[in-house]
Amino acid sequence: MLALQAPKATMRSNGMRDDRYVLAIDMGSSSVKATLVSQRGELAGTGLRNVDILLLPGGGAEQDPEQWWDAAISAAKSALATAAIPPERIVAVACTTQWAVTVPVDKGGHAIWNALSWMDTRGGRYSRAAVDGWPKIEGYAVYKLLKWVRLTGAAPNHSGVDGFGHILYFKHERPDLYARTYKFLEPMDYLNFRLTGRCAASYSTIFPYWLTDNRNPNRIDYHPALLRAAGIERSKMPDLRPVDAVLGELKPQVAAELGLLPGTRVVMGSGDSQAATVGAGCVRDYDGYFCIGTTAWLSCHVPWKKTDVAHSLATMPAALPGRYMVSAEQGTAGRCLEFLKNNILFPVNGQKPAEGDLYGILNAEAAQVQPGSEGLIFTPWINGVLAPREDHYTRSAFFNQTARTTRAHYVRAVMEGVAFNLRWLKGHVEKFIGRPFAQLNFIGGGATSQVWCQIQADILGCPVRRIANARSANAVGAALAAFSALGEIRVEDIAQIVKVAETYQPEEKHRRVYDEQFREFLEFYRRMRPIYRRLNPVVHPV
Repeated sequence: MLALQAPKATMRSNGMRDDRYVLAIDMGSSSVKATLVSQRGELAGTGLRNVDILLLPGGGAEQDPEQWWDAAISAAKSALATAAIPPERIVAVACTTQWAVTVPVDKGGHAIWNALSWMDTRGGRYSRAAVDGWPKIEGYAVYKLLKWVRLTGAAPNHSGVDGFGHILYFKHERPDLYARTYKFLEPMDYLNFRLTGRCAASYSTIFPYWLTDNRNPNRIDYHPALLRAAGIERSKMPDLRPVDAVLGELKPQVAAELGLLPGTRVVMGSGDSQAATVGAGCVRDYDGYFCIGTTAWLSCHVPWKKTDVAHSLATMPAALPGRYMVSAEQGTAGRCLEFLKNNILFPVNGQKPAEGDLYGILNAEAAQVQPGSEGLIFTPWINGVLAPREDHYTRSAFFNQTARTTRAHYVRAVMEGVAFNLRWLKGHVEKFIGRPFAQLNFIGGGATSQVWCQIQADILGCPVRRIANARSANAVGAALAAFSALGEIRVEDIAQIVKVAETYQPEEKHRRVYDEQFREFLEFYRRMRPIYRRLNPVVHPV
């Protein structure tokens, strides 16, 4: 069997490679990162800008799309200036963003209101009403659930933290805004609209609205019965394009501001978890990876559409054309460590501390604590539980503290708690795909911590491979998918292009303590569920 080879760059007479680049714009919940990525998966320059999130009474969580746009352009200009790549070698722009976030826009592509975040629960009661009925299973009318699952692969979230719930919130509580809205867009499609002047959603980004027939990943479109069930007009939704389509070219004024050539193409692209699957190097079916950033998920590509309603698992259209990937989002992860740092360990007069090297300090301290944190266990459900059990009443906790518990114990317990939740999720995903993971690739900011990498290997019980440029996996994935769409590389080359920095093997001597604590982790969840329901009768994001 012939080994696959990564694409070769041509060499100029002065010995420099004539690599081609994609400008990848990766926007998460808290920042926008722009990166120049070559067809060899190498990074040439990066710009980073922060964005804000506004938490409101009653379950609201909003962001300012104009701030997104300003941050994206500023980050892109910074990346381009740092890289100093000749504009003729930049072949395309590709965006990848957080998803299940909804922006109402006018015909010019400008937001007429703030975007509703994936943490916004205000549409939950309308989502629950839309899926209610009798007989009922898992909170859904059986006949409605069967229809949604058969067509889309999943169903609207009870808490309203998806595009379905967001639009229903606008329709029922802000009918003035609903009437004025030209289209409801995901953040990536909003940025693409501003970049090109063309309005469309990709087969990937439309997924969290639960309005499309996804049975054929090469031909996805809105389904009239789902639109009727939601009470949402087709005219409010964008036209759909394949993930590998070229949406258009940069608007002349945008190209001029960025210093790029007129005619630079913009590829449709996908959401960040879809792009991350490519950036993790997991392009073959069943090759698994997990990400720890603000949130955490575990995924792989699969050759079929499937749903496990009981455990909030489904497949969704991938960043690669004609493919599906597992959707298994467990909720907050890195944000738990950030919350601990900002609100408990290092508050200064009620203000968040300057970053400095605080994470480095915390990592060093956590490394000094024995596995198991001397019995201290943390549950990472700051914003409730998603997969493998949707439960927005349950909350986060430290339990089994003693007089010997120190700051280092708290930090390590948070790292272990996130890993326990991934282990819980991993077992259900392996049943879902019908096979165990021989190894898992690790991406996201959490992968930069060596102690967290080893904790993951020990708790997950399999080799964990830290991907090089782990923080930039979303951008790398978006860029490599764009190169593939443009015919610059082959999909099958990507597993070779993405490099593994280090492999962590599980240590047998830590198995007993982690197996015992994992059992108690699950038992704590089971026993505390009714208490959390009594404590949190109204579900708001935290």
